[in-house]
Formats: sequence, C-alpha cells, structure tokens
Amino acid sequence: MTPSIFLVSLLFVGISMIVSMILKSRFAAYSKIPLASRLSGKEVAEKMLRENGIYDVKVTSVDGFLTDHYNPINKTINLSPEVYNNYSVASAAIAAHETGHAVQHATAYAWLNLRSKLVPAVQFSSSIVNWILLIGIFMASSGNPTLLLIGIALFAMTVIFSVVTLPVEFDASRRALAWLEHTNVTNSQEFPKAKNALTWAAMTYVVAALAAVVTLVQYIMIYMGSRNRN
Repeated sequence: MTPSIFLVSLLFVGISMIVSMILKSRFAAYSKIPLASRLSGKEVAEKMLRENGIYDVKVTSVDGFLTDHYNPINKTINLSPEVYNNYSVASAAIAAHETGHAVQHATAYAWLNLRSKLVPAVQFSSSIVNWILLIGIFMASSGNPTLLLIGIALFAMTVIFSVVTLPVEFDASRRALAWLEHTNVTNSQEFPKAKNALTWAAMTYVVAALAAVVTLVQYIMIYMGSRNRN
C-alpha cells in the first residue's frame, strides 16, 4: 500500500469511527424513549409487512448489536435483541427500515435486484483483491502494471456494489419513514428522532462508498503513473 493510499484509508477509517460513534449514541438515546404506540420492533415489522400485503416473510431475532438485516434468500427480517424485543423509537425506526427492504424485494425494486446480482462477483473479488493489488503495485514499480490493472478491475466491483447500495438503503429508509408517519406508529415528537436515527445509519454507507471511490481513483492514478514511466 502506497503512503497516499494509506493516509486516505486512515482518514476514512477515522471518519467512519466518528459516524459509527454518533450512530451508536443516537441508538442508545432513542432506545430509552418508549414508543407511545407500545409496539415492539417485531410487532412494527409484522404490522408493516401486513399493511404492504406481504405474508411470506418471517421476522426473527439474531444475536449481536445492530446486526439487523433483511435476507432476500430465505425471506427473513432479522432483528437484533435490542430491536426485536423493545418498544422504543430506535427499535421502531430500525425494524421499519429492514422491513423496507422486504417491501423492495416484494415490489422488485430495480436497485435491490441489481445489488443482489452483484453479490457473487463481489464475494469472489473481495477474497483475492487485496493480494492482487499489493502484488500488482510491486510489479508495476518494476515495469509490469498488468496485474495491477486486474486488481483495479476486481476492486471496481466492490466500488460499484458500495455505490449501488446507497439508493437501496436510502429508499428503504424513505419507505420506513413514510409508513411510520402515515400509520402514526410514531407520533409528532417521536418521528423526528426516528428520522435522525436512520439518517445517521445511512451516513455509514455514504462514508464507505466515498472511501471506496477515492481509493479506486488512487489505484488508477498509480497504474497510469506506472504506464507513463514505461
């Protein structure tokens, strides 16, 4: 890893840590605010599924902190214990967001379909790309940038995946917030807090995407520089 790439990576690691800390602090604060509707995260997800005409998705509990996710393969909304069992503003926001992904799946949302199609390629490329880039940079400095170009192509898959993830996550939050407000699951005092929690959650994906794009540009610059030297 060149010094410039290391410094940029360090910068985005720092930014990511700050965003993560803010997200966790917001979640902790909003987890202490009980929902007036007294619906648990599980009940919020089940209610949103029913009201969107979805009956083949199961809501389950999984271990871990903020491990909430929707699995399109087995059609399950997986909520962490803090979200699944609690009836707080935070649990309602996160449960509705993950249910938003289930709604995307049921309505064949184009960006979600594209992201799902990219998963196999990204899983393959991510398993080998770091080694190829590392060796590729070394070989490029010796006058052979071909392997570096292959590494760039593989890393580009991760970048595309990160960028495609953005509209998927923002749309899931949009669906969640519209439903929370329309159904009065959150009242006028609770809704802004739910919106704030989901905004900070989305920021983690924005930072990851920006970091990936900037890093890709730097690898491309290294490749172009090695070609100009030859």
